[in-house]
Amino acid sequence: MVIMLDKVWFPLSLTLWVATISSVLVLCTGIIIAYVFARRDFWGKELAELLVTLPLVLPPTVIGYLLVIFVGRKGLLGHFIYNFFGTGIMFTWQAAVIAAYTVSLPLMVRAAQAAIEAVDKELEYAAYILGRSETETALLITLPLAKRGILAGLVLSFARAVGEFGATLMLAGNIPGKTNTMSLSIYSAFQAGNDELAQTLVLILILISLLAISLTGRFIGKLEV
Repeated sequence: MVIMLDKVWFPLSLTLWVATISSVLVLCTGIIIAYVFARRDFWGKELAELLVTLPLVLPPTVIGYLLVIFVGRKGLLGHFIYNFFGTGIMFTWQAAVIAAYTVSLPLMVRAAQAAIEAVDKELEYAAYILGRSETETALLITLPLAKRGILAGLVLSFARAVGEFGATLMLAGNIPGKTNTMSLSIYSAFQAGNDELAQTLVLILILISLLAISLTGRFIGKLEV
């Protein structure tokens, strides 16, 4: 029983930790990207939107391979990290965060962009006339009015990060006690014929998903004016 709990607790805690860190990063960067896409016209905008959305349609293994090229020891970012810290980032929990962030960012950007575009620009123009800067208008008018879409995007991103598999396997590996998230542990348990452990982990993931959906629905309902 103790061994069983240990095999469940580490993947569960690691998955929640990775998904939480990834979601914080997605929230901070996703809102900025979504606002720029919704309120700015610039050269190459369509290409930028395409690149941000691309992880939604690419196979996770392709995303993982591209990330390995980028953050691997000889990659553009990986080479810098290795020279600065003296160690690589692959096969660590930080690599799992990068994989989760990459696949979940498009969900946040698309949901937040649609919500921001739906905000009446006349309200923003009124704020400008009253002397508010664009930053103040965005923080006090635009984003509060788009909060339901932003929250929905955040929850979707968290759920996507919790269930991430392919890119995480490519970049972080499946190292027991180090990088084995819930999805990877389910795969390992299934491969090893440990149906009891696989079923337990599957049940926990289903409960987490149902809880996230339920809490989101209730919270969004309270946000209705």
